[in-house]
This record gives sequence, C-alpha cells and structure tokens, in this order.
Amino acid sequence: MSRSAHPAGPRHADVLTEGHYSAPPADLNSLDQKVWSRTVSRASDGVVTVGGLEVTRLAEEFGTPAYFLDEADFRARCRAWADAFGRDADVFYAGKAFLSRAVVRWLHEEGLNLDVCSGTELVTALDAGMPAERIAFHGNNKSEAEIRRAVEAGVGRIVLDSFQEIVRVAHIAQELGKVQKAFIRVTVGVEAHTHEFIATAHEDQKFGIALADGQAAEAVRRALKLDGLQLVGIHSHIGSQIFDMAGFEVSARRVVQLLAEVRDEHGVELPEIDLGGGLGIAYTSDDDPREPHEIAKSLGEIVSRECAAAGLAAPRISVEPGRAIVGPTAFTLYEVGTIKPLEGLRTYVSVDGGMSDNIRTALYDAEYSVALVSRTSDAEPMLVRVVGKHCESGDIVVRDAFLPADLAPGDLIAVPATGAYCRSMASNYNHALRPPVVAVRDGQARVIVRRETEEDLLRLDVG
Repeated sequence: MSRSAHPAGPRHADVLTEGHYSAPPADLNSLDQKVWSRTVSRASDGVVTVGGLEVTRLAEEFGTPAYFLDEADFRARCRAWADAFGRDADVFYAGKAFLSRAVVRWLHEEGLNLDVCSGTELVTALDAGMPAERIAFHGNNKSEAEIRRAVEAGVGRIVLDSFQEIVRVAHIAQELGKVQKAFIRVTVGVEAHTHEFIATAHEDQKFGIALADGQAAEAVRRALKLDGLQLVGIHSHIGSQIFDMAGFEVSARRVVQLLAEVRDEHGVELPEIDLGGGLGIAYTSDDDPREPHEIAKSLGEIVSRECAAAGLAAPRISVEPGRAIVGPTAFTLYEVGTIKPLEGLRTYVSVDGGMSDNIRTALYDAEYSVALVSRTSDAEPMLVRVVGKHCESGDIVVRDAFLPADLAPGDLIAVPATGAYCRSMASNYNHALRPPVVAVRDGQARVIVRRETEEDLLRLDVG
C-alpha cells in the first residue's frame, strides 16, 4: 500500500481502501458475541444492555460519545490469562492499551502484573497500589528521571532497549546503592503479519537490540559486567494484533539460541524469557483469536522443545497481553447526527465523536463492527461508512458496514472492541473533549475516567 505524502495528510485512496465489506448479516439486530463483551445483550424491548443497564439510560446519564467498560468481563479475562499460565509463569498486563487507577486496582486484585512504558504510567500504577516489584518498565528512550524514579520505587524489571541504556540504568542503580533486575530487549528479525506501524521485531525499527551481527550478544556481555545490574532474562516482542503463532515459534527459537550462546560463553543460564504480547482480538466476525489456554499451551511447548534441543533448563516465561484483555471489554457509544446518502456508493453516517476518540482506523487501517443499539429494526440493510465530526476526510470510525436503512438522527450506535488504544490514544483534535470511561457491573455504572470539560482545555491554555 502506498504511503505517499500529501499536503492535507494521507490521500483518500491510500488509506480508505475499498471492498473490505462482505454481504450484510442475515439479522442486523443480532450481536456477535465474538466482538462484544460478555454481559452485552439485547433486551426484549430491543435496547442493548451491558452489565444489566440499557444503553439509552447510560447515554442519558453519561452522554455520548463515551466508552463503556464491562468490569466483569475485564476481570474474567484477567483470571483466564492468570489461570492459563499458572504459577510457573508471569502475566504482565500491557498498560499502554488502557490504564487508569481503577484498572490497576483490578489487576492487583486479580493477581496480574503490569508493564508500563513511561514515567507517568509508572506514577499511575504506584498511586493505585500496584506493588513495585510486580511492575516492568519498558521504553526505547527512558529519561534519567524516569529511570531514577523506577529504580527508587523498586520496580521488578527494567527492559533495557539500547547500549546507552544499559550503562545509564547501571549507573543510576549504583548511585542509589541498588542492583536493578533487568531484561534485554532483542529484535529477532521476525516479520509479523500485521500493520507496518505495529510490527516490532524486524530489524529496521526503533525498538530493541538486533540479534544480527552479534549485537544482542554484546549487549548481554556488557550487562553481565556491570555491578548495578542483575540480568535475569531476554525480552522479545514481535508485533500487535497477531493471530498466527508461527512468528512466536521463530522468535522463541532465536531467543533460546541466544540463551545457549550466553551459557556457552559466560557459564550463566538466564532464568527468564519474556515473549511479549500482541495477540489479536476479534474486531469483526471474520477475526478468529485464540483463547488464553491455547496460547499458554502453545508457547509452553515451543519454549520447552527449543530448550530441550539446546540442553537448557526451561526458563520462566512472561507474556504481556494488553489488547487481549481490555480490547473486547469496552464499546464506544455514539449518537447519530447527519446522514448523507451517496447514490451508487454508500451512506455516510456522522456521529458525535470520531478520530479524536478512535484514531486507529485512520492510523492503522483498522476495521471495526457497528450496531444500532437503541432499538431494533426490520428495515433493509444499507452500506454505511461511520464518520466523525472532525475537519478531516480521513475521520472515519468504521470504514464499511451495514446498518438499517431507517437509521435516523438521534439513534444510538455502538462500536465494540474499543477498550484498547482508543481512550489511551485519544486527542483534542479540533478541541474535542475526550470522552469518559464508565465501568459497568451488576446493574451499577461509575465513571473511572471523567469526561474532559471546556474548563479543562482553557485551564491548560495559559494565554
């Protein structure tokens, strides 16, 4: 796909490819449970409910657009990952997907660890009570202040991402009289079948230290010599929204080969490997994600097999699901505004949000589902493009989908699977106010991240 520059941004034809839609579903009122959170259903009056609450009531109380997060579903997914990997492995929730103090407390209560990739994510985690030893700190360009804060707090792991950072972390740890446990992040040269911007294990990108040309081996060599570091493992992450386990198999094989080289050269068997996250979720009915127990079984078998072949004791495995936990647990609720039919093409349905609350469609060519949720309809399906209200032709939420032909202004529609990377990447484009995140559980709803206000924006604008 071309990515040619254009004065007004990516050209329409480059980003908004045609033909992504299939035939309309047999029943536009049905809700595919693959893409909706577990407590979502349609009541007898046709209104969709989540956690026992009707979306019409939620819209009245909290407004639109808004993210509604199914707390029971989130907690169940945490438990499923923890149970799948058991006590002999570590599950770190990838906080970049979505992080708030409430989420940190849920993770703590459900027994998951947390990885963060900025000083302010770390502050949020610590403020909400996550024990520092259960936190891993990522990032390709951690500042000295961020590293100092992490070491002082006693984070369980710092993932070292460059030769400079190896020295930097060791020096700060020595200054503080500490020995910091660390991983070295390596790029293993795996081409994950995902979008270019979220593929992270090929060599031509900013993350990690390449296995090629012995760079990763040299990084290990340097880290083992520094008194301020305790090197405990190797980290690898091959990308995001991945369904095929083949990439993980290649990655694990190459990481284990590095462990064998470390043993042969230094007489040290590093006790841990972190295979990252990136497991995909269902955004549409065509997606077929794996369940946590399948992933755990597959990764365990891969690592055990490769270690046995190399004569190594099997290391402790860590994984980092973020999207796979929070992604399916939330949907974004919108109110329909302008409806604009284009004869022979499609109907444009404008909503009261857009790329300021979901940039993924414009940024990654992401595909989503959508449903009319404030009522049912027996009308014929019409091909629609759900767009936002921003001054940008690429302001698209759902590129191609089907909604009832009697859709009208004031109807409520919802886009499922927006728990990951929507609120965390939200912006104030056109001075939009970022939506709230509302947790729903057992007939109760509460704001966990409030809606921004005009006063918030003006307070930051110091004039």
